[in-house]
Amino acid sequence: MLLALVSVALMSSSCEQTQQTSDSGAKKATVKIKTDAEGHTVEQKNIMQRLQRDNAVGEVKHLYVISSYSGDVLEYSTVKGKVTSGGKRLSPKLVNGGSGVGNANYVTLNGIQYSTDEVLDDGGSYGESGNYLFWFDSKDNYHQYYPSGGTYLHISETPLKIRKSNMTFTLE
Repeated sequence: MLLALVSVALMSSSCEQTQQTSDSGAKKATVKIKTDAEGHTVEQKNIMQRLQRDNAVGEVKHLYVISSYSGDVLEYSTVKGKVTSGGKRLSPKLVNGGSGVGNANYVTLNGIQYSTDEVLDDGGSYGESGNYLFWFDSKDNYHQYYPSGGTYLHISETPLKIRKSNMTFTLE
């Protein structure tokens, strides 16, 4: 009987959760924030609005490559839709063999259903930010931009007019 009581006491003490504290003794803090009528925070509303604008059909934005050394505009381009990272993909990079079961995410590749641990991001793609950006301008020309230290490489379907001066550009 005593052994049973000791076992129950040990089991219940091992199930207790302790509050995480830092080396200085500070405990995790929480704060209650206000939400709108739909239960969304300001941060969530900002993200929702960005996704809506980024995916609005016919939306045109303006891209400026500005020198971090001089402040000069090195390049200007319109952007039809949005700029996309080169690391984004329409299918996951890693899949598990064959049709899985359980709570996995599924994707069909070449007619075969696979499970994957990757999830679609809010924009409907897989992957992380890559080492370059790409976009289509208002004339439907494709562009790739590789940012780096003091120089950059830009690949375009059409010749670019690049001026090294502070200018105001207008949409053509």
